[in-house]
Parts: sequence; structure tokens; C-alpha cells
Amino acid sequence: MYVCLCHSVTDADIRQLVRTEGACTLRDLREQLGVATQCGKCAKCAKGVLREVLREEHSTGQCPGLMAAA
Repeated sequence: MYVCLCHSVTDADIRQLVRTEGACTLRDLREQLGVATQCGKCAKCAKGVLREVLREEHSTGQCPGLMAAA
């Protein structure tokens, strides 16, 4: 599904970035994919997808501090 229409970013793009590049914050998504840099309407959805992926990847130890806060 499309998360950011302004930059044509999908949930699959976010998942791939987390798994391959270790992205673990909305700032990482913003810098790498341009999410929430134009109209901003996608920020909430992008953050939700990010949290979901991080929960799935929790066993790998990526961003453990963020998982405790989520």
C-alpha cells in the first residue's frame, strides 16, 4: 500500500529500509525516502508501519531502545 503519495513510498519500501539499512526512526525514513517532507499527511501512517516492522524485527536487536518506548 502507498504510505506517502508525494514521494511514491510504499509500506514495502519502509520494510525494506528497516531490514536492509537499519532505519528505526521517522527521521531515518524522512532522510532516506522523503517521507513526511512535503504535505506531511503520511507521517502517522509511516510511523505505524515503522513500529510494526520494528516489532517483527525485535528479535534481531535493531533499535532496542525504540522498541521499549513503542
